[in-house]
Amino acid sequence: MAPDVYSGALGFMRVAFVGIIFVFLYAMFQALMRGVGQTRMPLLIVTGAVTLNFILDPLFIFGWGPLPAHGVVGAALATLVTQALAATLGIVVFLRGRHGIQLAWRGLRPDLPYIKRAFFLGLPGSIELSARGMGPMAMSFLAASFGTLTIAAYGVGTNVLQFLTIPAMGLSMAVSTLVGQNMGAGNIERAARVTVLGAAAGFVLLSLAGILAFLFAPAIVAFFVPGDPQVIAQGARFIRIMSLAWGGIGLQLCIVAAFRASGNMLMAMVIALVSQWMFQFPLAYILSKHTVLQAAGLWWSFPIANIGVAIVSVCWFAHGGWKKTRLTEESRQVAKVAQETIAEEGIR
Repeated sequence: MAPDVYSGALGFMRVAFVGIIFVFLYAMFQALMRGVGQTRMPLLIVTGAVTLNFILDPLFIFGWGPLPAHGVVGAALATLVTQALAATLGIVVFLRGRHGIQLAWRGLRPDLPYIKRAFFLGLPGSIELSARGMGPMAMSFLAASFGTLTIAAYGVGTNVLQFLTIPAMGLSMAVSTLVGQNMGAGNIERAARVTVLGAAAGFVLLSLAGILAFLFAPAIVAFFVPGDPQVIAQGARFIRIMSLAWGGIGLQLCIVAAFRASGNMLMAMVIALVSQWMFQFPLAYILSKHTVLQAAGLWWSFPIANIGVAIVSVCWFAHGGWKKTRLTEESRQVAKVAQETIAEEGIR
C-alpha cells in the first residue's frame, strides 16, 4: 500500500472510531422512538444529517476559504460532525420529554438485573448483525480470487444491493414497531397480520425493483463504471442473476423484524448464521471453485440463498413458536400501556 494511501486510511479510521459513541447514542434514540411508535422524528433527523453530510464532505475534503483541506480524513470529519449533531438532537428530544420518554439523572443509575437481561437479549442480535456484516466481506475475498474484473463487478452489484435494501429495511422497521406494540398489548394475531402484510409488501416491492434492475442492468452498472465494457457486461450479468430473487429479501427482512420485536432474537441469529455461513458462502465456494460456472457461481449463490432463507423464514413464522415469547414479567402493565399507545396513534 502506498504511504499516502496508508496515512489517509489510518486517519480516516481514527476519526471514524471517535464517532462510534455518537452512533451508539443515536441508535439508542432511534430504537426507543420506534418502541413508542414514533418513526417520523428519527427519519427527519437522519434526512437532515445525510443532507448536511453531503454539503460538508466537499468542504472538509477540498477546503474552502479559511477551512483547510483534509483530504480523505475530511470525509470522516464531516461524518463525525453530522453523527454528533444527530446524537445531540436525539438527547434534546428526550430531555424535552414530549414523546413519553424523558431523561432524568436518577434513571442513569445502574440496574444490574435489567443490564443482565438486556445483555443476554442483545447478544444474539449482536451476533446476527455481525454475521450479516461479515458475510459480504468473506464473499469479496472469494470474488477477489477470480481477478479484478470479478471483484469490480461484485463491488458494483453489492452497492446496488445495499441501495435496494434501504426501503426494505425501512419497511422492516415499521413492521418491528407495530409487532412490538401489538405483542405488548397482547394482540398476538394482529401482530401476525402486520407481519404477513409487511412481508407481502416487501416481496412485491423488491420483486418489482428486481424486474426493473433486470431490464436496465447494463445502464445501472455503466453509471458506476462508465467506459469499461467488460465490467459492465459482468456486472450486468451479476445484477440480472441476483435480481431474480430480490423479493425473498424483502420477505425475510420483515419476518426477521417480527422475530426481533417479539423477543425471539435467537431465531433471527440462527437465520443470519445459517444464511450467510452455512448456506450462501459454502454454496458460492462450491459453485465457483468446483463447477464450470466459475465466477458465475458466486452470482447464483445469491438468488438460491435468498429463496432458501425466505422459505425457512416463512416456515418458522408459520410454526407460531415466536408468539409465545415475553420480554418482561410485567405483562399486564405492558399490555395496558401498549393498548393506550395504540389507541392514541389510531392503530386499530
